[in-house]
Amino acid sequence: MSDPKRYELRGVSASKSEVHNAIKNLDKGLFPLAFCKILPDIAANDPDFVNIMHADTAGTKTSLAYIYWKETGDLSVWEGIAQDSIVMNLDDMGCVGVVDQILLSSTIGRNKNIISGDVIATLIQSTTTFVEMLKEHGIEIHLAGGETADVGDIVRTIDVGYTAFARTAKKDLIINDFKSGDVIVGFASYGQSTYENEYNGGMGSNGLTSARHDVLNKEYLEKYPDSFDHNTPSDLIYSGTKKLTDKIEVGGQLIDIGKLILSPTRTFLPLLKKVLDKHRSEINGIIHNTGGAHTKVKKFAPGKKIIKNNLLPIPPLFKMIQEESGTTMEEMFQVFNMGTRLEIYTDKATAESLIEISKSYNIDAQIIGYVETADNASVEVHHDGMKYVYA
Repeated sequence: MSDPKRYELRGVSASKSEVHNAIKNLDKGLFPLAFCKILPDIAANDPDFVNIMHADTAGTKTSLAYIYWKETGDLSVWEGIAQDSIVMNLDDMGCVGVVDQILLSSTIGRNKNIISGDVIATLIQSTTTFVEMLKEHGIEIHLAGGETADVGDIVRTIDVGYTAFARTAKKDLIINDFKSGDVIVGFASYGQSTYENEYNGGMGSNGLTSARHDVLNKEYLEKYPDSFDHNTPSDLIYSGTKKLTDKIEVGGQLIDIGKLILSPTRTFLPLLKKVLDKHRSEINGIIHNTGGAHTKVKKFAPGKKIIKNNLLPIPPLFKMIQEESGTTMEEMFQVFNMGTRLEIYTDKATAESLIEISKSYNIDAQIIGYVETADNASVEVHHDGMKYVYA
């Protein structure tokens, strides 16, 4: 029997198998293959409308933000944490066609002895700034307030979460229904889009436990005991060689490794809004490569083989993580988006238009694969002459 994967030994799971097993008998909503759970229109009881509620957090990315802030005094990293948590909601909802008129509420739990009030103020102000940026792209997000609790007995540093709600017309939904022969358009999570202020490493908010411990130096173990789970085997805690303020060259510029990993999760909502305004009826599915990364699509693709044989280039951040950790590429594609975080399934003619729209936002995009009919759902990832099969 092989050793458990490094990711699981750290108390996290790319597949979330235990969670999925716990909820397997729950109602899956009106459309089980939708990327988000679709509910009846409870408020108005209109059969032509549906409700969607989605909750998510920035995950363990807050732990990395904490130690970077303590090391540098740079409060701006918390702006990214607010965006991380918001985008993990909004972009999931975008995958079912909801890109406008969304209610948003926050839940922040902090250890007051460690996380100061200026951090909370930064999180709240940056939420407003992010929502105002989306408004410039015709996307209305309504802030409904939230809860900030001092819960130091149960939270080591801080946990930042949001809940989003929308009511939308049933006819406008995108329900995953992949067709044999569909092509897959992949959209880059890295680079600098027209609505971003700096280079984005492409990390998103998944795989941070692995990235943080595999890349960063052991000195942070003793210096920041509040930043990790003490039940984790000690050889897997900060087992890398890098310091947060070490520099890495990316696109001709030098960037702190800490800031690169902490790049805010890119929202694709401006792009998705334009795509859906023009091509909603031609789209057979949208996948956000979050938990489970490139294998996530499998649970939305019964009777289909998803073949990804032309992925976007892997950006420097993920190469560094792989080199530092020695993690197999098979596991890397299960944990990290590897530079491709959004996928749209459509016909080839529409795909070319989607790529043009994406490039108008300075976001790299290309056809990364295709769909075949199969007896059982599976995903094939081709990389560097190797083929990784997830069945």
